[in-house]
Amino acid sequence: MRNINFKYVCTYFRYYKNQLIDAINWLIIHDFEKLVFILYRIDVSEAKIKTLLNKENTNFAAPVIADAIIERLEEKKVSRQKYKQDPSVSEEEKW
Repeated sequence: MRNINFKYVCTYFRYYKNQLIDAINWLIIHDFEKLVFILYRIDVSEAKIKTLLNKENTNFAAPVIADAIIERLEEKKVSRQKYKQDPSVSEEEKW
């Protein structure tokens, strides 16, 4: 196993999460329709966003939306790994 510098990874994760939050804030202000389209394409549940925003009871929606996006992308990654097909199996054997 490789040596992973978790402090380094966490720093970059926070940086990119903040970039995502800034982009979401910009979209909320300037192009809300595009934000809704992006959330639809990523497959973030509208009901989940509404629930989270009501639960958090905050004026800052962007961090909540960013967390929902990151969570959904993680779910998709796990799902893809779970159902990943073995490339060594021939097409005939798959059926």
